[in-house]
Amino acid sequence: MSQDRPLFRKLLVANRGEIALRVVRGARDLGIPTVAVYSDVDADLPHVRLADEAYCLGPAPATESYLNIERLLDVAERSGADAVHPGYGFLSENADFVRACAAAGLTFVGPPAEAMDQMGDKIASRRSMQAAGVPIVPGAIDPVTSLPEAAAAADEAGYPVIVKASAGGGGKGIRVVQSPDELPRAISNAQEEAGAAFGDGAVFVEKLLRGARHIEVQVIADAEGNVVTLGERECSLQRRRQKLIEEAPSAAVGPGLRARLEEAAATAVRACGYRNAGTVEFLVYGENEDQVAFLEVNARLQVEHPVTELVRGVDLVRDQLRVAAGLPLGYTGADRPIQGWAMECRITAEDPYAGFLPAIGPIHAYREPAGPGVRVDGMLHPGMEVSLHYDSLLAKLITWGEDRDQCIRRMRRALREFSVAGVHTTIPFHLAMLDDPNFLRGAIHIDYVEEEFQMPAPDAEPSERLAALAAAAYFQTAGERDPEHANGALGGWAGQARTLRSPSGAGWRR
Repeated sequence: MSQDRPLFRKLLVANRGEIALRVVRGARDLGIPTVAVYSDVDADLPHVRLADEAYCLGPAPATESYLNIERLLDVAERSGADAVHPGYGFLSENADFVRACAAAGLTFVGPPAEAMDQMGDKIASRRSMQAAGVPIVPGAIDPVTSLPEAAAAADEAGYPVIVKASAGGGGKGIRVVQSPDELPRAISNAQEEAGAAFGDGAVFVEKLLRGARHIEVQVIADAEGNVVTLGERECSLQRRRQKLIEEAPSAAVGPGLRARLEEAAATAVRACGYRNAGTVEFLVYGENEDQVAFLEVNARLQVEHPVTELVRGVDLVRDQLRVAAGLPLGYTGADRPIQGWAMECRITAEDPYAGFLPAIGPIHAYREPAGPGVRVDGMLHPGMEVSLHYDSLLAKLITWGEDRDQCIRRMRRALREFSVAGVHTTIPFHLAMLDDPNFLRGAIHIDYVEEEFQMPAPDAEPSERLAALAAAAYFQTAGERDPEHANGALGGWAGQARTLRSPSGAGWRR
């Protein structure tokens, strides 16, 4: 295949927000024209403006827009796209969508449908790993279809257990169950949430391993059978199984354990003829943190992929597109040794002082951090409306340093520069966690945030200077909408500033 021309005629990005923007940029770097899609409420998002073309899918509910396969295929036909990148979430691990793309003559940028059936589905992947001799977390091998089945599986595994959605990821469709009386509600809620998020309400039950670390291995495989493993990511800081901070490498993984994890990950993807990017997730547990249990495979690009890119010197979206076009990867894991340390903080529209309640409303002002070793993958802009229709993720703040200490210092500095006025965000949580002694020692596990970490009380008031800055941005935005009303309004900013959130949510501090 000649590389003088773009790998594809046109790429449809079947997603929204920051990941859609990331894929559009990656395709543009390769000279591939892009097609964006959006729902009614997403018309002003940056990926819509940056793409070469954009088409409205329909109303805000995902089932009527981003999960509607028929409408997506219609956009592909109308735009002349010959490839589809699903991003993550939505249809990214839906084998029926992969088959529909193939039937329409479209190249799906991801694994084959057969591999997705086997590995993208958590239940199918547990079965295949058990057959391959890879240790799995104790629990059910089949989905539970009734409460008696769920109860029997939980009794066999031993409480506490986790009810998990078979499809999807991102913490959706997951419930921790401490005792039998909690099981009925957990099963019902997990099935309902999974059905709404992924169009598949199947769930299973497995043992909850207390004090374990969540460690994942990035893999990418090409059509020639080359499988590259790119080391581990530490993903143990979670709340309700939703990751909060990720880093690469892990402070708990040395060369010997890393080799074991990478070997198990490579075995997993070879077993099913996997192709393209994916992540094999493990629990690492035991007194010496040296026992490994296969958790699941995410048959897609991960939210936290930037930390691997920064420490391994790769562009995973570029690699995804090249592999999908039939090109070999052209490098091995040994060609990309670990360089330094990277960390990602997920900036979400949630209030960490109120149990991480979702926050909605308009963004009045927004300022991204910058400087050495700082990267922001986001979608925010002044005037944007944060709604409850989609995931609360607003941006991903990533820093790189020569070692973990420098990486953390840069993250602190970047978080303090990060300003979001209008809605609460998790920036105060991240700042507090980066001062936590156990986190600084790397002594964390998947239950640490919920069982041990204490969020400090918020500061009483944001600083006067920052309140003034937020108010000025607000009135500038208001002036663009209504110049007559805003004329001279900045002279009385102080009273109005009290109605605004502090730049990164209540309790933001220098």
